[in-house]
Amino acid sequence: MAQEDYYKILGVDRNASDQDISKAYRKLAKKYHPDLNHEPGAEQKYKDVNEAYEVLHDKQKRAQYDQFGAAGVNGQAGFGGQGAYGGFGGQGFGDFGDIFSDIFGSSFGGGRRRANPTDPVRGQDLDYTLTIDFMDAIKGKKTQVSYTRSETCETCHGTGAEKGTHPITCDKCRGTGYMTVTQQSAFGVIQRQVVCDKCQGKGAIIEHPCQTCHGQGVIDRKNTIEVEIPAGIDNGQQLRYQGQGEAGRNGGPYGDLYINYRITPSNEFERRGTTIYTTVPISFAQATLGDEIEIKTVHGSTKLKIPAGTQPNKKFTIHGQGVPYLRGGGNGDQITTVEVKIPKQVNEKQREALVEFVKASGESITPQGKGFFERLKEKLSGEE
Repeated sequence: MAQEDYYKILGVDRNASDQDISKAYRKLAKKYHPDLNHEPGAEQKYKDVNEAYEVLHDKQKRAQYDQFGAAGVNGQAGFGGQGAYGGFGGQGFGDFGDIFSDIFGSSFGGGRRRANPTDPVRGQDLDYTLTIDFMDAIKGKKTQVSYTRSETCETCHGTGAEKGTHPITCDKCRGTGYMTVTQQSAFGVIQRQVVCDKCQGKGAIIEHPCQTCHGQGVIDRKNTIEVEIPAGIDNGQQLRYQGQGEAGRNGGPYGDLYINYRITPSNEFERRGTTIYTTVPISFAQATLGDEIEIKTVHGSTKLKIPAGTQPNKKFTIHGQGVPYLRGGGNGDQITTVEVKIPKQVNEKQREALVEFVKASGESITPQGKGFFERLKEKLSGEE
């Protein structure tokens, strides 16, 4: 090749790391590979890219190249002779097999061996979102869930073949589902594994397809199961229902069904984990003198004692009145906040009583005057 800068060929900086060099090489090798790019000049660029990488990925050769240029690695780089190709097994080519395997799958040797297409395969899992009421999540309930899934054909029992017949092993790929194709390239013979075009990778041929499933071995069908919603299930939690997913292949087991729970919010309660939060109003008198009030919980009504002198936004913890623990062993708590309500209007007796209360407390206030409409009403009624 022309003595062009190897770093420039790969499009990397002279201080590029080994990882950057390998990354650039993978990208360019795939771009210019003769099996993928038939444009004029692509083959030469592919050779240049490989020559540059063969030098720069080797620390010793790269050091010689950096010091002396191409002359420093003369006779060590290139793919000119059969020995240089060598099936990518000789010194300096140890990682080419892995790189080509990454770029072209199993096309260049060393790839993972494919599973037998006739082996049993587990069915796919399914996801389902179930929306439930807030109180159903607290107390739990039984419900039914319906969805569509693939099921093993009852006529052919999953073989895909008409009753009395059986699939036969593909004679072209011998049941492997893929074939090895040999191609001549500029650097020698390249072998690639491709999906068998006769059985489409299944490894078997169905000469007489089942009339029910049309040779698929499975059919889509509505499936209904009874689901027991556990008390205490929370929003976003997921439960697995074994064997309720898609049908397996070649006698493989069914997949699983995963139900994701979505819970509608409540107008009365707020939930955070296993704790329930509520707010209840009380009067100024109740907060001052104390009282016993009835409040709601997710388990029903209960009594709550309000001590005398309770301040606004005081929080009370009611043990055991929260959300049930999913694994049993009791419930969480309920935290109730009391909100002291100040009346917007008071009658004359209430006003007088409050004034006396203030005097008895040793305080003094300047009550606001009556509003315009109150004064107009009194004037019209002759109360002034």
